[in-house]
Amino acid sequence: MPIYHTLGKIPHKRHTAFKKADGSLYYEQLFGTEGFSGMSSLLYHMHRPTQVKEIGETLDIKPEIALDHNMKAYRFRGFEVKPKDDYLDSRTPVLVNRDCYIELAAPRESMKDYYYKNVDADEVIFIHEGEGTMHTLMGDLDFSYGDYLVVPRGMIYQMEFKASKNRLLIVQSFSPIYTPKRYRNNFGQLMEHSPFCERDIRRPEYLEPTDEKGEFLVKIKKEDKLYHFTYATHPFDVVGWDGFNYPYAFSIHDFEPITGRVHMPPPIHQTFEAAGFVICSFVPRMYDYHPQSIPAPYNHSNIDSDEVLYYVDGDFMSRNNIEKGNITIHPAGAVHGPHPGAAERSIGKKETEELAVMVDTFKPLKMTKQAMAIADEEYWKSWLE
Repeated sequence: MPIYHTLGKIPHKRHTAFKKADGSLYYEQLFGTEGFSGMSSLLYHMHRPTQVKEIGETLDIKPEIALDHNMKAYRFRGFEVKPKDDYLDSRTPVLVNRDCYIELAAPRESMKDYYYKNVDADEVIFIHEGEGTMHTLMGDLDFSYGDYLVVPRGMIYQMEFKASKNRLLIVQSFSPIYTPKRYRNNFGQLMEHSPFCERDIRRPEYLEPTDEKGEFLVKIKKEDKLYHFTYATHPFDVVGWDGFNYPYAFSIHDFEPITGRVHMPPPIHQTFEAAGFVICSFVPRMYDYHPQSIPAPYNHSNIDSDEVLYYVDGDFMSRNNIEKGNITIHPAGAVHGPHPGAAERSIGKKETEELAVMVDTFKPLKMTKQAMAIADEEYWKSWLE
């Protein structure tokens, strides 16, 4: 999200001596993407951020693929993913390709004994159930039901949950996550027709640097391996920063739907974009208001994209027998549309209370072994009259 932000103490000029009260230096770090041409921020540490005391075990966390070619519609019962105590252990890959991993997680406990850094991918963490605080080296973000947490690659963070019941949808993006270009002007500002604006974006707060030396475990994901690094100083020792590259939160409840006289296509729901996929938000809204409109979506062919829908809440009007936490995939090349009776039921209705997250990928998705364990193998038959 290209909005300049600053927090804490920073020097007047970049790359100049910034001294502590005792005359010693703070240590500057450029935190950027795409070499030196992408979004970046400048951070100022109490200690050198380069001090590694030990490199421990390396774990292989590559998703295990069960089905790598598919033309069949599936439904996955997401709430059948069993809760686990640890945040990273609970992350369960469901659908994957070279552009993104779509995961489910149900962690019971906060991250207390380690910190996490994903250097492969930006992360979009959608909070379906639970609340708490994401602690990062750039400050804290409180979160609750309906929040998207957007975490740039390389960000060290720690999740703190207020209770043991938590359900998350996580999208790892192997290209940077942005707001859609058509919502932004030449200066990066969100324009008047955008379904959200800058004041809806919650940026890090509560920057309280920790001045500690010792042993601090940071688990680092790179190329589907999980490395265990022990740092000599606390990773959250940043006294200040400024720039454009930082974690932020956006609530799906702050997405303002675009409506029309007749049924509007899915791009009106777009919330984020990456190089190989988009993320959309379906929220409560008024239905189409042409006197003969059919609010349910028309049948359409996914020629160029796999369509994934994660059902959050409410009654998703185009589907029968859909429950919270279900995920459906309608693969590229297959025609799909409303279930039998859905179009007829929608006529004359004035509004919908549905809440869902959609991920449309431009390359086919592969299904993991964990996905097939929670799959409805008969879903593709549900359009038969």
